[in-house]
Amino acid sequence: MSRAAKLTLASTTAMAAGIVAFVHYSQNAEQVAMHAGVIRDMEQQRVKKERQADFDMQRALEEQYKKVQTVSDDDEGQENPPQGR
Repeated sequence: MSRAAKLTLASTTAMAAGIVAFVHYSQNAEQVAMHAGVIRDMEQQRVKKERQADFDMQRALEEQYKKVQTVSDDDEGQENPPQGR
């Protein structure tokens, strides 16, 4: 085999091995990024459920307080109503 043929074979083999290694690295990086997205989404869903539970609890407390207390939506009970100036 000539020297040029050996050099061509060696360079193409090295290039193919480099491409295969790059593709494997790229696939692993994409998998890690996708998994991080799933974890972020799960955290957002957990926070959303937590906030909804807090809202529901506040709503229930408001209903209980309205049953016990007299609540007025108008400004008649204020001593000094705000003026429009």
